[in-house]
Amino acid sequence: QVQIAESGGGLVQPGGSLNLSCTTSGFTFSSVAMSWLRQAPGKGLEWVSDINVGGGSIYYADSVKGRFTISRDNAKNTLYLQMTNLYPEDTALYYCARPKRMKVATVPAYWYEYYYWGQGTQVTVSP
Repeated sequence: QVQIAESGGGLVQPGGSLNLSCTTSGFTFSSVAMSWLRQAPGKGLEWVSDINVGGGSIYYADSVKGRFTISRDNAKNTLYLQMTNLYPEDTALYYCARPKRMKVATVPAYWYEYYYWGQGTQVTVSP
């Protein structure tokens, strides 16, 4: 069955960095686009970034552009998110997911737009 596991979250001060990983199994990772999503306490789902199969097409939400970098290692079935210059408003539960269709611009996100996702990893940005 499909398994997705995010890791790498934690508590970091504003301006700090974190590197998230997402290990997957149960589907052909190298043949599908992938997404990072996040959900802050009391708020809706927010799209963060998408990457296509080969990594040649990458898109970011305006809120993270220039600070976050998505990448993938198809040989390891793993998705990554490097986060730098973190703000308190980046505090959220971060999810790795397989999208039904890639997003190319900042638009609302909904769970029904994704086939499956993991349990998430918590990122907290606080002094």
